[in-house]
Amino acid sequence: MAAKTGSLSINSENIFPIIKKWLYSDHDIFYRELISNGCDAITKLKKLALMGEYEEPGETEYKIQVTVNSEDKTITVEDNGIGMTAEEVEEYINQIAFSGAQDFLAKYKDKANEDQIIGHFGLGFYSAFMVADKVTIDTLSYKKDAEPVHWESEGGTEFAMDKGDKEGNGTKIVLYLNEDSTEFCNEYRAREVIQKYCSFMPVEIYLKNATAEPEYETIEKDQLTDKDTIVETVVEEAKTEEKEREDGTKETVEVSPRTEKYKILKRPVALNDIHTLWNKHPNECTDEEYKEFYRKVFMDYKEPLFWIHLNMDYPFNLKGILYFPKINTEYESIEGKIKLYNNQVFIADNIKEVIPEFLMVLKGVIDCPDLPLNVSRSALQNDGFVNKVADYISKKVADKLNGMFKTDRENYEKYWDDISPFIKFGCLKDEKFGEKMKDSMLYKNLEHKYLTLEDIIKEAKGEAEVEEAAKEEAAKNEESKAGNTEAEAKSEEAESTDADAEKEPEKTRIFYVTDEVQQSQYINMFKAQGQDAIILTHNIDSAFITYLEQKHQEVQFLRIDADVHDSLKDEVAEDEKEAFQKTAESLVEIFRKELGNDKLEVKVEKLKDDKVASMAVLSEENRRMQEMMKMYGMSGMDPSMFGSQATLVLNANHPLVQFLVEHKRSKNVPVICKQLYDLAMLAHKPLSPEEMTAFVQRSNEIMMLLTK
Repeated sequence: MAAKTGSLSINSENIFPIIKKWLYSDHDIFYRELISNGCDAITKLKKLALMGEYEEPGETEYKIQVTVNSEDKTITVEDNGIGMTAEEVEEYINQIAFSGAQDFLAKYKDKANEDQIIGHFGLGFYSAFMVADKVTIDTLSYKKDAEPVHWESEGGTEFAMDKGDKEGNGTKIVLYLNEDSTEFCNEYRAREVIQKYCSFMPVEIYLKNATAEPEYETIEKDQLTDKDTIVETVVEEAKTEEKEREDGTKETVEVSPRTEKYKILKRPVALNDIHTLWNKHPNECTDEEYKEFYRKVFMDYKEPLFWIHLNMDYPFNLKGILYFPKINTEYESIEGKIKLYNNQVFIADNIKEVIPEFLMVLKGVIDCPDLPLNVSRSALQNDGFVNKVADYISKKVADKLNGMFKTDRENYEKYWDDISPFIKFGCLKDEKFGEKMKDSMLYKNLEHKYLTLEDIIKEAKGEAEVEEAAKEEAAKNEESKAGNTEAEAKSEEAESTDADAEKEPEKTRIFYVTDEVQQSQYINMFKAQGQDAIILTHNIDSAFITYLEQKHQEVQFLRIDADVHDSLKDEVAEDEKEAFQKTAESLVEIFRKELGNDKLEVKVEKLKDDKVASMAVLSEENRRMQEMMKMYGMSGMDPSMFGSQATLVLNANHPLVQFLVEHKRSKNVPVICKQLYDLAMLAHKPLSPEEMTAFVQRSNEIMMLLTK
């Protein structure tokens, strides 16, 4: 070919400095671009060989060789792929065009699709000028009778192109680094960057340090291959030792035979894994492979709870593996990591946009060729395609969890406490996800047994029916004692039936616990009466129970201390009601006076548990109002304006309460009242610093009385 010089054909005289300085935000990305170009070149050649348009010479070992030289301040990237003719260099380099990848795929798209072409050569190649003052290309096309081409440019718009001297098809690019970028020709820095961007590229990548002393290894004779370079033969002579015979004479015995080993130049080891786990079929992968991949990629040595293998080719191409990590810290501080790839080429270290918000805890890799190489977060956020990916991931997570619930319930229950906050958040955020998960949601009861909502509703309905039957029986007994006639009873029953018909059906009440320690008093009372409740301790549960009530109109959730359950109370006999009312009024007056609060809500009940003197309850409506106030930063407002003060419940069956009724003028009445109130509140919510100080002092004074 004739020697040629010229100027790069570009649309603007200012575009080259822009490419040089701002083509990519991370300047180390040139490694990714040049190596992925090499992968493309090899992939193209393999496709041509597959279609019979190229005959591979013998057993071709396709690879990309990266060589760093800290003395010369150079980086060499060489492949043995398709190579370029002078015309192709002119088209793809001199015109700063997008790669011939598009043209190649358009030409052969229906003939072979075993491998994917990564992307664009032109702009990718020019990323080299972000770090180099001068770049040279030596290339030879695979085509018969093709001539080698040498191209070079020193960073301006000028280039020189001539016949080269390269032997063998492929392309060699040499970067002469500028003073600000010499770090990239350091072997360890180069290794770090290549492993960051190229760990899973589909062609083996090797790194060589041109200035390093040669390294050696010793192998057995039968391990030698044609590719090994022998430095020396290591002979280990036979080892013998002298042993005594039975007759007392001695003989020399061979302990180990003579061996020959070879000292060879250390075999190169590829920096990447070309057989990516996510490109395999799930049936081909073992649990240990999934765990090892997780450890390797995320440097997390805690085993993941479970994983989901993504493999989709319609309506978009997406593969990957998502892991649900083991969680040991507060949920609010947890953040997952999703590595994004394009045909095994690393794109971004953590792309949250392709994952539904409620699954941000996930760690994993996603390989999606349908996303562009130079993807920006702002573009992703507004991309309808990305939303489809997120929907697909949401569906796959739901399918995985439903499958585990049905086929591996034991392990599913082990994971549930870790994953439930995120699943509940998903139900709140995504209606489709919530619908898919509705039958696989679990709730832990007071015995720490996991139940479905359906199980809980059935159990609660059963308790309600028993309670209603008991009430009806008691009513009948009262009627009998009063001597009602049969006619009167029938008349009253008819009236009652008519009234009930007009009423809305009663909702099934489900009680829940938010703090097993603080609410232990209520829990023990429930257990003693054979009652049950579910444990909901996470911040999200407040919103989630509202969601459940909307989905199940027949259900009402009440915290265990929202009211005194009827099963916990003794009935007041008809002939005792008047006296009981007077006692209650007297106790209300005493407590309001001694506590200095004439608005204090006080209720008197006959509790079955005579060990409980006092307790506090707060209606579910008022509690949710308080939680809403906190959520919207209204905690500084006076709660009393919403009627959100707790009600003090006194047990008329307890001796201390009875003492107050019988000894109203005792000097100990103020102390007892204050102590009973604080004890009730302690089981309800934390005391303020001032209240706690007073409570401790009072408790000490009470104990001092025991010493007298």
